[in-house]
Amino acid sequence: MAHQIVKILVDVHLKKLLKDEDLDRDLKITIEDKGPKNFLITTLDGDEIKIKGHYPLSNLLQFLAYVHQKHEKICELNVNDLYRSPLDQINCQINKHYWNALTRTFDEEGIVKLLEDPKREKFGRPVIYVPEQDQRAYNYYTEIASKHRYLKLKVTKLPLKKDKKLYKKLDEKPGLLALSSEANPLQGNPFVVPGGRFNEMYGWDSYFIIEGLLQSNRFELALSMLKHLLYQIEYYGKILNANRTYYLTRTQPPFLTTIIRLMLKHCKTHTWLERALNAVIKEYFFVWMSSTRSTVIGLNRYHGEGDKEPLEVEKDHFETAYRPYAQQSNQLVKDYRDAYLNGSINEPKLDDFFIHDRSMRESGHDTTYRLVNVSDDLAPVDLNSLLYKYETDIADIISNYFKGSFKDSNGNLHIAQSWIERATKRQKLVSKYLWNKEKGMFFDYNVKTNSQHVYESATTFYPLFSGLATAQQAQSLIKNALPLLEFGGGVAGSSKESRGEISQDRPLRQWDYPFGWAPHQMLIWRGCQSYGYSKIAQRLAYKWLYMISKEARDYNGTITEKYDVVSLSHKLAAEYGNVGNDFGFYPDGGFGWVNASYLIGQTILSDDQLQALKNLESPESYFA
Repeated sequence: MAHQIVKILVDVHLKKLLKDEDLDRDLKITIEDKGPKNFLITTLDGDEIKIKGHYPLSNLLQFLAYVHQKHEKICELNVNDLYRSPLDQINCQINKHYWNALTRTFDEEGIVKLLEDPKREKFGRPVIYVPEQDQRAYNYYTEIASKHRYLKLKVTKLPLKKDKKLYKKLDEKPGLLALSSEANPLQGNPFVVPGGRFNEMYGWDSYFIIEGLLQSNRFELALSMLKHLLYQIEYYGKILNANRTYYLTRTQPPFLTTIIRLMLKHCKTHTWLERALNAVIKEYFFVWMSSTRSTVIGLNRYHGEGDKEPLEVEKDHFETAYRPYAQQSNQLVKDYRDAYLNGSINEPKLDDFFIHDRSMRESGHDTTYRLVNVSDDLAPVDLNSLLYKYETDIADIISNYFKGSFKDSNGNLHIAQSWIERATKRQKLVSKYLWNKEKGMFFDYNVKTNSQHVYESATTFYPLFSGLATAQQAQSLIKNALPLLEFGGGVAGSSKESRGEISQDRPLRQWDYPFGWAPHQMLIWRGCQSYGYSKIAQRLAYKWLYMISKEARDYNGTITEKYDVVSLSHKLAAEYGNVGNDFGFYPDGGFGWVNASYLIGQTILSDDQLQALKNLESPESYFA
């Protein structure tokens, strides 16, 4: 191109671009806009450069909007950048903008943003709850509240003992839970949220985000997040679903040992390792091996505490659950719900429904028909695979970094061999109860009915990620499960047959067919690689990255939390909508684990596959 770097007026071009090309006035330029897709840039030197096509024009819109945000009137534009491949464009956006956009700080400067909770109505004065043992943090946040009185911020000590009585009290006055004030104080103790509408740190999202951060060489930010996770175990007793009071009742899938091992690969010094191993051992015994999460068959389950509706959901989220009972009593759903929640109506079946619902939310798979109304009774494949990995990881860390034995902070001695024995025992139990030889897949086990819960789900591949599966089981999974779950955009959350028919009373669930999620893709890629199925991992990764690239190209850089892997689209109608789609000018950070999957997926592909992806060659043609 004749003109590579030129100087142009920002506001003039931004206004004209929106007027001429954004004809639906949604502050985006997409494939659906009916403008001429033919725009003239006038440089300060008087030259005119014609930009053709919605994709380079959407890149121009994003670039001008970023510069406009900085209040710059004149900018330098590399015209060639407007035409770079979606692969290169997305990589640039993730590394240059998206991680920063999703980063929050738990300090004086960032506290205002953190207090915002768009998932809940206003409850009067904002509150930060600080563990009563952490006097340093209490003093720190009290000083902030005193200094910025306009915030009307209340800082309250959270009792060490947490029980149902406390949970109910907190539900009446929910607030933000403090994170570590010593994670990385020089940078404001930063952490990364899943998506732009979130202002709290989420449990299992953090593992995938950390892997993406490390791929972007953001080691200090990743380490800060690890320290926040350790703080949660030390002061709240568990890694929280997220650091709001209404999440104190549950944790999320266990990935801490995987994070630790990732960090060890990127870390020259291991001053934090002893603390981390103490924390993960505490979590293992006091959370996952507790009586509430143990089962009679020796495997473990998810279990969220509390009763009735979880506080964070929208008011109409459970309408289909209430409707049959409301109809039986000739009441409006709203009136029945209010009566049930205030205790005027007693309905044991609804009580059970919400116990299972809270358990399902702890699993991270909220929601799926695999777990609706049954989650609390299941020993699930995903959890027990991850706990097997905990046991083998702990054994490996003790062997390689503590000479085979480790004395924890309570004086208990841990021998690497004993953790290997735990893992071996779990592996045998998983093969006995969760492996279905006839179908060649792993299924959850219902300890109440003493039978397998036969639901074809992407979670059947977790034993590949954890290393629990035998070589024969892995081969069988690839042969039998993958054809049921693999589609044009990657792996779906479930098979269509297991999901069943959808109706007004049985709506779509976002973790089921036809939707695909980044964590499933990443875990399956890693699992396939570790069992020698690298070519399959490449094919699956290519499909996922192709879909993301195509949608970003066609829809102004859009990156969302989930995708329809059957239609290869981010446009979907499912519960909670699709975070990452609602923005103007440019994506508000994309979505944390999707950003990570995009970076990690490229490390799996060959050079030829990366070049094909740059050219957006379809998976069907490339892998034909």
